[in-house]
Amino acid sequence: MGFSLLPREDQYFSLFTQMAGKIEEAAGILVEMLDSDGSDHSSFTKRIKDVEHSCDQLTHEITTKLNKSFITPFDREDIYTLAVALDDICDYIDAGARAIVMYDIREFSDEAKQLARIIVDLGVSIKSAVSMLNKPNGISAHFVEIHRLENEADDVYFHSIGKLFKDASDPILVIKLKELYEILENATDRAESVANIIESIVLKHN
Repeated sequence: MGFSLLPREDQYFSLFTQMAGKIEEAAGILVEMLDSDGSDHSSFTKRIKDVEHSCDQLTHEITTKLNKSFITPFDREDIYTLAVALDDICDYIDAGARAIVMYDIREFSDEAKQLARIIVDLGVSIKSAVSMLNKPNGISAHFVEIHRLENEADDVYFHSIGKLFKDASDPILVIKLKELYEILENATDRAESVANIIESIVLKHN
């Protein structure tokens, strides 16, 4: 391999798009998991763990590339911050799946399913936004949609917690489900952080 003083900048954009695809994929498996009959969730957690591991590898690839790149398409700190934030979403999806198995949660509320579906939608919007980073005309529509989805997730989360404390008779189940709701809500918060990071990058460079 020859050394190039001007490395291909667009590789970063490709890696970010791949990471966003992993978020979408992991969230899709989580939706499947919550729609399943509850008999065996371990196969779903393994699939999600594999996707999360791939996302970690992409983060590692970006940080390794940063250390070797002489020129980057935008600030190194912003590239690193965006990679970490994207990876965090995958981590939260993985944590949600692990909590389901660890706490042996077998039945899921409509709210839990709704939060998982919102995470899928956020993954789709993030992937669209990330893929436009190098040519950001019209990217703001995706920011608007990500913020809308995160607000929707907040509403579902607050409703689910209120309903949980009002209706549940088993205090142990309350603890388990509250933990799951919080993890899923954290994933949606992190998605909004990603939108904010991308927005600041676009503002700096356009």
